[in-house]
Amino acid sequence: MHKNTLSSAYFREACAVIPGGVNSPVRACRSVGCDPVFMDRADGPFIFDVDGKGYIDYVCSWGPMILGHAHPEVTAAVNAALDGGTSFGAPTWREVELARMICECVPSMEQVRLVNSGTEATMSAIRLARGYTGRKKILKFDGCYHGHADSFLVKAGSGVATLGIPGSPGVPEEIASLTIAVPFNDPQSLREIIDRQGDDIAAVIVEPVPANMGVVRPIDGFLALLRSLTRERGILLIFDEVITGFRLGLGGAQARFDVMPDLTCLGKIIGGGLPVGAYGGRREIMEQIAPVGPIYQAGTLSGNPLATAAGLATLSVLSRPGIYETLEDRARMLEEGLSECAAQTGISCRIQRVGSMMTCFFGRTGPVTNFQEALQSDTEQYARFYRLMLEEGVALAPSQFEAAFVSLAHTQDFIEGTLDVAEGVFRTLIK
Repeated sequence: MHKNTLSSAYFREACAVIPGGVNSPVRACRSVGCDPVFMDRADGPFIFDVDGKGYIDYVCSWGPMILGHAHPEVTAAVNAALDGGTSFGAPTWREVELARMICECVPSMEQVRLVNSGTEATMSAIRLARGYTGRKKILKFDGCYHGHADSFLVKAGSGVATLGIPGSPGVPEEIASLTIAVPFNDPQSLREIIDRQGDDIAAVIVEPVPANMGVVRPIDGFLALLRSLTRERGILLIFDEVITGFRLGLGGAQARFDVMPDLTCLGKIIGGGLPVGAYGGRREIMEQIAPVGPIYQAGTLSGNPLATAAGLATLSVLSRPGIYETLEDRARMLEEGLSECAAQTGISCRIQRVGSMMTCFFGRTGPVTNFQEALQSDTEQYARFYRLMLEEGVALAPSQFEAAFVSLAHTQDFIEGTLDVAEGVFRTLIK
């Protein structure tokens, strides 16, 4: 694909100056058997490559473009902020307003610290948990991805799974040994580990709805059990809502499932597509962070005026009545249509959706409930599906182990157009 295009030429040049030609590994598209397409601009539900071809975009910058690309209220807010300068290294009123809005929307958050990425948020939350509890170990779940900090690259799903990497060189064994990984949706394993090592565990970190092994719904009662067990042993519970925060509702997954963590990590959406992240929780915990407390964390660009302006505009739109009902309806329409395409062609493909995010697990018919089941998917079939959809103008994540996202810009007409393409692609897959 793309052998004699401007995009192909850019990729050749990129490989000379950037490792693998990309600045984030999954973008390399190796697992789907093609070179990456270089993008130039985006508008509404569309993203356009450097050769001028448009695609209905379900990557949505890996989730944050929930309003669609270049939403006029967001771009107007960023342009207004830009006129006043890009960075001050000093407090601004917008970061206070954004922090207040986040705390009002997310039920477990009494205070919040803005940072620059989801990885920075999760890394900082773990440091805070260790400092607050005086314990060293953390517990995570197989296939949940929490960024590329050393403590998290143990059975991390997402990009490392896409590339077939079990962990990562460069992570000292001493650090890796402090991370315990157990299967998601496995109450027995969870109980056994906490029974044996609970007094040494500072925090359990979890994607309440994993989206980095593909979208996996927590089984009934699993998150509530996790909350109960951690509370009993004095372990902090951290919800990594970098993807689910403001994606599954104003209150995120914790409001949707009515389970309150001690700390929450956010990213992506709260910056309207600009680099931003946040972590927050109960006041007594957050006041251990410098300058109030002894646990240090800092960032020159944290709360910068462009990201906070975009975030305020985005969350203001999301706060309007009917927004999440609309997203739910459109995502359900896409889910049901894709399921029908699979059923009509006899192709094994399990569509799993929570809210406006979903994954097509090829080679699967029953529910995917954990990372091991996700790994049994037919990645070669997904790769064919990806390439054929891309050729027909529909952009999906270049990995079986990622999510597709629906935005407000994906109107019924665009969903129907996508399903028309998908019907033809599914029929091609059986030839």
